[in-house]
Amino acid sequence: MIEQTLDISTKDGAMETFICHPDRGGPFPAVFLLMDAPGIREELRDMARRLGTVGYTALLPNLYYRAGRDTIYGPDVLEKGSAEQQRMRAVRTKMTIPPVMDDIASLLAFVDEHAAVKRGPVGAHGYCMSGPYALAAAARYPDRVAAAASFYGTWLVSDAAESPHLTLGKAKGELYIACAEHDDLAPLPMVDELRGQFDHSGNPGELEMYPAVHHGFAFPQRWCYDKPAAERHWERLIALYRRRLE
Repeated sequence: MIEQTLDISTKDGAMETFICHPDRGGPFPAVFLLMDAPGIREELRDMARRLGTVGYTALLPNLYYRAGRDTIYGPDVLEKGSAEQQRMRAVRTKMTIPPVMDDIASLLAFVDEHAAVKRGPVGAHGYCMSGPYALAAAARYPDRVAAAASFYGTWLVSDAAESPHLTLGKAKGELYIACAEHDDLAPLPMVDELRGQFDHSGNPGELEMYPAVHHGFAFPQRWCYDKPAAERHWERLIALYRRRLE
């Protein structure tokens, strides 16, 4: 496996990005792994590596780069009221979809020049806060993002003009939306509304409810990690990318 961390230029600065891919047999389709709210950590790098082992060039950008280099948080970032969580939330609460779409454009420009990336469609998937970003990327760049997935994405239905549920019909690529049965950030009534919008969009993808699991179930270091559901999420994601990127 080839691994490197590079600064990708954006109009707002340098976006530190972890990149990995197999050491032979390339070039490989690019996939963007978009982080959850606690930010970049080894757990996410390991998830990027898993994508690399099955034949993709995985890119994991630090979407908090606008707030500076000091946006790597300690393990107590998950503890409610902790200093690290408060520090993270000061950055997280300023995040919106439009600037992240500019970041996606920068990622697309980067992979178009990267020797390890196969020219053609790309994939994007996001967890938690980045679920909406992945879906928005498919709508904003329909001719490039051929596959996008949201895993326990937060507030996929909102009053914002750029709310993902309003733009599902703009995506040409296949979408996959995974929701946890127990999720305060995506309660069941919201999921029901989203399902109606998804069905109306005509997208060939799927919205799937994962029963009896909690928000964060795919992260091995999280209290709510559920191995069967996590492995299902990998099966669904890799199958999606196999269908649409190869």
